[in-house]
Amino acid sequence: MNEFLVKELKPNSFFSKTLYLDKAFVITAPEMPLVDEVLQILTKWSFNSVFSEGEQRKEYSQTKSSVVTSTENVTTVFSQQSDSNKLEKAEEFYKGLVFFVENLFIRASVSDELDYKAVTEKIKDIAEYIKEDRRFLMRVLKNIEPAPDKNYLATHSVRSTIISIIIGTYLKLPNYRLIELGVAALVHEAGMLKLPSNIYLNQRALNAQEQKAIVTHPILGYSMLKNLDFPLAICLAALEHHERENGSGYPRRLLGEKISLYSKIIAVACSYEALNSKRPYKEAKDGYTGMLELLKNEGKRYDDTIVKALVLSLSIYPIGLYVLLSNGKKGQVVDVNPESPRFPVVQVFGEFTPDGKIKMIQTAQNELTIVRPLNRSEIEA
Repeated sequence: MNEFLVKELKPNSFFSKTLYLDKAFVITAPEMPLVDEVLQILTKWSFNSVFSEGEQRKEYSQTKSSVVTSTENVTTVFSQQSDSNKLEKAEEFYKGLVFFVENLFIRASVSDELDYKAVTEKIKDIAEYIKEDRRFLMRVLKNIEPAPDKNYLATHSVRSTIISIIIGTYLKLPNYRLIELGVAALVHEAGMLKLPSNIYLNQRALNAQEQKAIVTHPILGYSMLKNLDFPLAICLAALEHHERENGSGYPRRLLGEKISLYSKIIAVACSYEALNSKRPYKEAKDGYTGMLELLKNEGKRYDDTIVKALVLSLSIYPIGLYVLLSNGKKGQVVDVNPESPRFPVVQVFGEFTPDGKIKMIQTAQNELTIVRPLNRSEIEA
């Protein structure tokens, strides 16, 4: 593996073989230009060197090693029935979570009732499910996009909770703190329930008065949870989840060292979820673009440790991401490769084994690689 100094790399150049960060994390495939945006991120995060077995070039040159001529040694055939069943169960589990939270929020908005014990038990179920079948749950999050014309609070809370627990797991939080983090993530938007629903479900730009009302929801959530005797750490997460490291957040414009850990995690999880979800006023970004946007961390808004934990636990090519492969095929990332996390497992659309089973292909250096992410419209075309 050859070492290259970041300060000597040229923007929009290509590498003849995959370029890695710290000899493990994929930065670009041979078909992808090394854009200036990525170089700026590497410099900002004080990464001085990157690694590749290839060489830097001004233009992309398709070599024999970058073309897939055979699927030998890169194709892994999974049990179609087993994966199909697990995906169906993950979808059922996810829909059950959304239903649970929808009803939880209805009761809370009508009668100020939030059952801490019931929420805690549900978080234990989520944490256990993530531990056992995270890859299928992440695929469901991508496959089932929230309807932009419906109440997004329940789906946003469920998705943010799943991502928060994944981050917390990567950070090796003890189990009791992981559960507490999950509870905090699930109820962090409780204050929104105190506002007229037509404000946060609006499909137009908010006026000045409505914007002022929205800014009050962390304080409303804190007061609500405190009155219901939720632990202080959970109440603070509701209060601080819109605070930012550089003091630009609200409601108290806290600086990083004053913001609680749960709030920092939820801030990153919420932002990633929002970037990748369609809203009435915006289109969703793909997981790869969402990751890059958080990696830029413009204005130092998020805790670098939490952002890195998100990237390293979900990968720059997150499970569920639609991708274009170097053989021209389209597919979806369905799993990481435990022996080599830099090359995810991809389900290639329209490819089957001779006996009709779905074929999963493990991307591999010098063989099959990811060229770029695809959006849903490109998949449906």
